[in-house]
Amino acid sequence: MKKVLFIDRDGTILTEPADEQIDSFEKFHFVPGAIGALKFLRTHTDYEFVMVSNQDGLGTDSYPEADFWPTQNLMLDILKGEGVEFDAIHIDRSFPEDNLPTRKPGTGMLTSYLNNDEYDIQGSWVIGDRATDAQLARNIGCKSLLIGPDMTWEKVMELVFAGERTAEMRRTTKETDIEVRVNLDGNGKSDIHTGLGFFDHMLEQIAKHGMIDLYIHCKGDLEVDEHHTIEDTALALGDCISRALGDKRGIERYGYCLPMDDCLCQVALDFGGRPWLVWDAEFHREKVGEMPTEMFLHFFKSLSDSARMNLNIKAEGENEHHKIEGIFKALARSLRMAVRRDVSHFQLPSSKGVL
Repeated sequence: MKKVLFIDRDGTILTEPADEQIDSFEKFHFVPGAIGALKFLRTHTDYEFVMVSNQDGLGTDSYPEADFWPTQNLMLDILKGEGVEFDAIHIDRSFPEDNLPTRKPGTGMLTSYLNNDEYDIQGSWVIGDRATDAQLARNIGCKSLLIGPDMTWEKVMELVFAGERTAEMRRTTKETDIEVRVNLDGNGKSDIHTGLGFFDHMLEQIAKHGMIDLYIHCKGDLEVDEHHTIEDTALALGDCISRALGDKRGIERYGYCLPMDDCLCQVALDFGGRPWLVWDAEFHREKVGEMPTEMFLHFFKSLSDSARMNLNIKAEGENEHHKIEGIFKALARSLRMAVRRDVSHFQLPSSKGVL
């Protein structure tokens, strides 16, 4: 079945001016990275390229045809010179107040793709820059990526070519009920509630400094003690990371040390598929916050096992809070380094041919 990239024009391929009309060559500029990414996707994937654009009042006195086509044709010529051609171009000329079904996020321009057994709409994407583009994707039943500060064309290229790296799971036992969602290509957003304030703060470091979107909600038997909550959270998180990594093609694989005031913390890791933990850190307080210090080693051992990664952790310093926070931050940076993906070298980082 055919898959499609439904691609917006203004604000996505071309920089959109303040008056929202690219009606002169002075206003003609490509969005950074657009040409290279489109060229890569056209060369390395079999998606159909379909331009879908609202051009308010095109053909009226407010936006004459003669002002639109010179820059439109220039854009198409430049892209064609880079090997990028569109299989179809759909332009709606109406005004918002006309409320026509052809105007995005309406689907009227795309009826030939919908309810058509030749097309895999669920496996297709809308690439745009506005909420209306995301709504169009929802309306036709596909995914969307919106160009902006957190979504460059380079990232769009990676996600379309190599796929999203997300995973979620629910782990329920007599002792804990945990829901975890992970996006390895996120922006560091987190929503974490385990019932242990300091533990939440440490898990937030993984999201923030690892640029991983992380959702962790845990209801555990804290009336007994903290052990089950911490251990089971580590197991669920590690499992989600392993699932999100998928076949691991293109990842850096290895990953960090960082100072935090009086402390120096090192977390080296390898997503080689062989879990192992080396732990060289001592704590002289029974607890930091509500978290027993004896559980730090147990957390990282469980995480290493379920994520199938080799962890080597060392920490030195006097302040116990800084020491453990430094370890979590170093883990986050190590994860960020190791999961980084290079689609131009999309191979398994192993001489064995398997990880």
